[in-house]
Amino acid sequence: MSEVVVSIRGLAVSGRHGVHDAERTGGQRFVVDIDIVLRDDRATHTDDLRHTVDYAVVADAVAAIVAGEPVTLLERLCRRVADHVLRDPVVRAVTVTVAKPDVALPHSLDGVAVTLRVEHDPG
Repeated sequence: MSEVVVSIRGLAVSGRHGVHDAERTGGQRFVVDIDIVLRDDRATHTDDLRHTVDYAVVADAVAAIVAGEPVTLLERLCRRVADHVLRDPVVRAVTVTVAKPDVALPHSLDGVAVTLRVEHDPG
């Protein structure tokens, strides 16, 4: 059995998410990585876009979500992205990582991130 995973890496979008007012008013850069597991491998046989996800369409939608309505937690932002991706019937599961590379902390670090993996509800 084979498994197809479509990945989007390093999608950088400006958003206004966070706990602090400065994060919501000034905004900051968020970086999103997505791994989309397809229900089957038909696209590897058919060479037909209808049997996979169009990563350009997904990237546009995710960018709109991140640039859109603010949330407090990265966990919630991950869920919004995951819920959107899972609406596509060819998707079995999705893993979403949202990073804040420019987080304001009094420590030297490359950033913070939250990762969420969600399987499609079979019911």
